[in-house]
Parts: sequence; structure tokens; C-alpha cells
Amino acid sequence: MWDTCSVQLNVRLPKDIARQAEEVQKSDPEFLSRVVLYGLTRRSIYRHLRDQSAAPSAPEADAPRM
Repeated sequence: MWDTCSVQLNVRLPKDIARQAEEVQKSDPEFLSRVVLYGLTRRSIYRHLRDQSAAPSAPEADAPRM
């Protein structure tokens, strides 16, 4: 599949959400890992698409039509 490694994340969350995250981490740590992976993947895709749309277009596309 993928070459993976563990990382330690520290995040600051509102107390009620932090409690829920702790409960999920205890009951289903794999689910929490998938949620984080999903969020990071979406962010990566968004940045890639944003960077592509911000790149200058091909010169022939900018040439005036006659």
C-alpha cells in the first residue's frame, strides 16, 4: 500500500470537541486516523488544484484570434 510512519500531533480544540476526540481515540483509534488522513488528503488536493488554476496559461491560449 503506502510507505507510512507515525507522527505525534498536538492540536488545540474547544473542550467539548476535545472530549469527543479523546473518546473516539479510545474506542476506535483507526477511525480517528482515517478522519485525519481524509482531511489532509482533501487539503492536499485543494492546494494542488488551486496551484494549477493560478499557473499562467499556455502562450497559444493567450494569442489573439484573427
